[in-house]
Amino acid sequence: MTAAQLPPVAPDVTATLVEDLSPRLRKRLDAAVTKLGARPTHRDGDTVTIDVDDETELRLHAPGGAVTTADAITCGCLLAPACVHRAAAACAAPTADPPPEPADQPTPAVPEPACPSDATPDESASSPEVASPAQRAAADALWSAGAAVLESGVDGAGAVTQSALLRAAHTARLRQLPRAAGAALSVVTLLRAARAGDPSYRTADLVTALAELLGTAHRVGTASGAELAAVRGRARRPYSPDGSLRLYGLFTEPVVTDSGHGGVRTWVAGPDGRLCTVGDVAPGGVGRALGVADRAVRLGDSALTHRELGRAGLAVSGATVSPDGRLGAGKGVKAVTAKGAAWTEPPLAALWETPPSEQAARALRSTFRYADPDGGGSDLLFLDVELLGAVREPGGTCLLALCDGGISVRLTVVDDDPALAHRDNLMLLATAPGTRLRIIGRMVPAPHPRLTLLACSHPTGEGTIDLGFDRLRRADLPDPTASVHPAPPQPDGSGAPLYLLERRVEQTVLAGRAALGMLGDVTAETRRIRRAGLPTAAALLTALCASAAQRDRDLFGRLLPADTDGFATHWLASARYTAAVADSLCAAAWEPTE
Repeated sequence: MTAAQLPPVAPDVTATLVEDLSPRLRKRLDAAVTKLGARPTHRDGDTVTIDVDDETELRLHAPGGAVTTADAITCGCLLAPACVHRAAAACAAPTADPPPEPADQPTPAVPEPACPSDATPDESASSPEVASPAQRAAADALWSAGAAVLESGVDGAGAVTQSALLRAAHTARLRQLPRAAGAALSVVTLLRAARAGDPSYRTADLVTALAELLGTAHRVGTASGAELAAVRGRARRPYSPDGSLRLYGLFTEPVVTDSGHGGVRTWVAGPDGRLCTVGDVAPGGVGRALGVADRAVRLGDSALTHRELGRAGLAVSGATVSPDGRLGAGKGVKAVTAKGAAWTEPPLAALWETPPSEQAARALRSTFRYADPDGGGSDLLFLDVELLGAVREPGGTCLLALCDGGISVRLTVVDDDPALAHRDNLMLLATAPGTRLRIIGRMVPAPHPRLTLLACSHPTGEGTIDLGFDRLRRADLPDPTASVHPAPPQPDGSGAPLYLLERRVEQTVLAGRAALGMLGDVTAETRRIRRAGLPTAAALLTALCASAAQRDRDLFGRLLPADTDGFATHWLASARYTAAVADSLCAAAWEPTE
């Protein structure tokens, strides 16, 4: 049995089942989850059955696709309903997303509930809104659950620790804190992936999710006004009316997520250069992505497919647009096919006229790991490049290209799935050094300029290539040039040993506070960091390790409980600092060298 074979379970259901277990059964829960994962499973309509043993069956009833009540999980063993099997099944299943809402309609501006106080009406009108006591209590619970993960590390963050996160996430959502609740659910998903040995798991992703959780929970108690609204987040994506739009297609990219969803996203631009997207993503994986690309766009009366829209145009009336540029498809939206524009023609040609350094700075603002939501902006870069050839890296092979200002850029693939054309196209382009192309790529934060390649002009100059769908042929490429520019040296980031702090941040997530506390003296590492001009990083590393090792004793010499809150504060500061410095180094790498 795998998690994908089980229906999603609501966070509060999992938390309730775990909380109802006796202390003795809680100790056996992780082993029960592992054992249950080896048992056969079969589905009959909305019910999934797990054969606990030859005589006992466990059933998960999921009307509508998800388990939403504790009573929907039943077990036939003698200890039911107080058995460990029901909780183990809930812990093994994916976490259900919140109920979907109609996201393509304009979202009215509904004020959040104000904090009850004794202030007079005049005082309330002049003072900014602050979080209510219930919201602060929910944020404190999220902080404590996140700090517990840092205390134990991935190996110790079993089902009981995860259930505390799920309970805190459920409470936060009820208290109108969807951003923090979503971060907690992300932490649970990544913890499960790490403990299951999922090959797609990356420790950096868990660091980001955990720092987002702790940072957002901390800010709830201190934020006010507009900052509080950003910290709370939104339970649904808001769409606002945008009148009539004239849009020009740019390209179409496949979308394949780790959760098993697949589809496409088509990028379009307005006369002013503003970017918007039209998407179609649903459960189905890469097979659905390939099929949906040739289906009609769900927007008004247009008969264009997604791939056709990427090269044509649209005239839209009654348009609704979200802050991140997604076009709504409500009943009031009307759209008809219109003439498109080539990448070399206005208004699209203007996208390539912005200097690469300015584009990179804009993309970094939109991709910063801890940016407030609804910030808008795009992480796409539009560059004119000359291909230099393939370059080997520890993670594989990438394509090196030279753009304006003497900036050398490494181009990589978005997805290595052989069903998509990304990898084959990149390897074929690597055999044609000297070729000049107009490209569109997505920013990858790194200490050197780096993009995932999404689309490019055709090497013959006729039309464009959606690199995830269209397959280049060798006949499309020009003959290799007789002389090729040598590849410029690439910065490796060795001048700024930020990794010395980054690896301690990641080590804490993997092994917990105690492992970091046993490091001992880190003077040599801090001295090296200071020599590189990063005194703040050195101070953070010293404070982090000292906090991990600190254990006070009472008057009788007994060890007191560790200061988990203080350690979590030091860890959060270190994680946020490394992210900010890494983005600064990335922005500096995009500055022209000539």
